[in-house]
Amino acid sequence: MAGRFVTFEGGEGVGKSTQIRRLAERLRDLAHDVVLTREPGGSPRAERLRETLLSGGAKRFGTFAETTLIASARADHVDRVIRPALQRGAIVLCDRYVDSTRAYQGSLGGLDKASIRSLERVATAGAWPDLTVILDAPVERSLERVANRAQGAAGDRFESEGRDFHGRLRAAFVEIAREEPERCVLVDAEGPEPVVAGRVWDVVSRRLGLTETKSRAV
Repeated sequence: MAGRFVTFEGGEGVGKSTQIRRLAERLRDLAHDVVLTREPGGSPRAERLRETLLSGGAKRFGTFAETTLIASARADHVDRVIRPALQRGAIVLCDRYVDSTRAYQGSLGGLDKASIRSLERVATAGAWPDLTVILDAPVERSLERVANRAQGAAGDRFESEGRDFHGRLRAAFVEIAREEPERCVLVDAEGPEPVVAGRVWDVVSRRLGLTETKSRAV
């Protein structure tokens, strides 16, 4: 695969969607071919499963069944979106990927590591991130952002969980970053959006060897 694959991870309300869009814009300004995608979803078939997963429709069948459904959506996403983009040399930016499954269904849902690793091997089929940016912020700040984003509407299954859930979720992502420092980088998500974007760019440009001198093709 000739392209580069960067995933963004973190708990609810840490600013992943904002920062991944900012990074995509910066890379496109430098004339890079960028594919911005997300999980659950990312491909037409996987998007159809997204609502079921985020609404909690799969939760009643148990964590293993839910994780299997996530893996099925991921396999289609990889096959139809991620792999073709990498093969043509694009930079793929994905909002959530395998580490979210490890955190939500593994650390918090109680599914054993062996089952999660087996499912992710099948689903990813070798499409593994070159870099994973894990955004980190205090739970109070994250919950405040979630509330502001919802503007009084009910959050999805995970956003609606209590403080203890979000605290354990943050700890799970921090542990993932510590376990795989060669792939994962923990980035402080506190502060104004442009400041956080600068931190993200420092990490991504350094790890992927990118510069801001690339000129657009004419």
